[in-house]
Amino acid sequence: MLAFTSNEHIHLISQSMTTGVASPMSLRTEAAPAPTQTEQRKIPARFIYFFGSFGGILFGYDIGVMTGALPFLTKDWGLTGNAAAIGWITSSLMLGAIFGGAMSGQLADKLGRRRSILVAAIIFAVASLALGVSPHGSLAYMIVMRVVLGLAVGAASALVPAYMAEMAPAGVRGRLSGLNQTMIVSGMLLSYIVAWFLQHLPTTWAWRSMLAVAAVPAVILFLGVLKLPESPRFLVRNGQEGMARAVLGMIRKPEQVEPELREIQQAIQAETNAQQSTSWATLLNPRYRYLLIAGVGVAAFQQFQGANAIFYYIPLIVEQASGKEASSALMWPIIQGVILVLGSLLFMAIADRFNRRTLLTLGGSVMGISFILPAVIAKIAPDANPMLIVVFLSIYVAFYSFTWAPLTWVLVGEVFPLIIRGRAAGMASSFNWIGSFAVGLLFPIMTAHMPQAAVFAIFGAICIAGVLFVRTCVPETKGRSLEEIEAAGSR
Repeated sequence: MLAFTSNEHIHLISQSMTTGVASPMSLRTEAAPAPTQTEQRKIPARFIYFFGSFGGILFGYDIGVMTGALPFLTKDWGLTGNAAAIGWITSSLMLGAIFGGAMSGQLADKLGRRRSILVAAIIFAVASLALGVSPHGSLAYMIVMRVVLGLAVGAASALVPAYMAEMAPAGVRGRLSGLNQTMIVSGMLLSYIVAWFLQHLPTTWAWRSMLAVAAVPAVILFLGVLKLPESPRFLVRNGQEGMARAVLGMIRKPEQVEPELREIQQAIQAETNAQQSTSWATLLNPRYRYLLIAGVGVAAFQQFQGANAIFYYIPLIVEQASGKEASSALMWPIIQGVILVLGSLLFMAIADRFNRRTLLTLGGSVMGISFILPAVIAKIAPDANPMLIVVFLSIYVAFYSFTWAPLTWVLVGEVFPLIIRGRAAGMASSFNWIGSFAVGLLFPIMTAHMPQAAVFAIFGAICIAGVLFVRTCVPETKGRSLEEIEAAGSR
């Protein structure tokens, strides 16, 4: 996704930080035991960010790995022409992610952020190895194991950014969305590069190796997070202020510990009060309905615009355009991955210089034109080079990478008031994963029954609809308070 997805990222940070409270927290701070020498040790910020980043890389790798593996799997299992099987194998990961993301909040509140990430890393490693030894021709086994892997993908997309946000100093939290996005697309690029190097193995070993190699970064993530402490926010939420103070002493300057501890306590008390006074019906309150539609709509459009059709199926797209085997087109995913990484870096440089709606309008307009023009050219000049469509897809990826991909989650993180943030962010995440699942499943079926250019023209129309939605239904959130955003919606 760049649902990645589903990052899922600022909105999932909010969801993980506000879902499920065992009991209202008192603002009283309990006396803390004298910290031991171990508790006083400092953990370098780079260490935390490195392994937080590894979570994004792992997430991106598992999102992108099927792009390189699918051509070899299709050939090995004789699935050429079986569009439904190809769609289910690819999209089953997102099906699992829908449920993994939904369960992550409850898991994190019960086990803690750190332990939940460790559980997700174990599932990542086991499911990746299990996919690498899939029984030949067993579609059911492949789909079930991809769903299991998707559970970890969906959970990690929420848990890792949430943990990083809770461990990071307030001054750098705003940059975490762009950093996490960069790491996710870097993970995708890594999967494409691994596929490139493994493509010369025998067909059955090529795709099996690509899928199994995902266990390596999962083990690295597990070993790294194993050395990290629990989030202070989780500890305070569960009445362990003394331990939270000790952890803050490990990651903050001494003079910052007590003020931040009080801020955490006050924030949790405010969230508790908000949750006790709200329900699902609150989302339909006229005061918040406009904002709910805006946030959920943008999250849904991000996926239904068809980006994942490119990321999952670019070798098959090139095969249909060029007539060459998809397994010989593995350079194209690398090109797309490089564009994604450069675009995410560009976003980090310009994110605070332009209005959210301006960037979404620019990106959606160019994306829509890039999808529609190949169909127009094919109609006017039937003899035009069919590879022209791949050039336009690259333009689409370039603009998507620094607009809709990261900005969706920035806007979702800003648009929801505290009183509905947990539920509304969870709903936005669910619609995003549903869109990712639908595109992954339906794209090969659609291209089996109509020209590729026509399929992308449909996605182009959805991009243009997304722009109209942004212009008419989405408030500007950059530099505005929640009160100003709510007031804009009530007018």
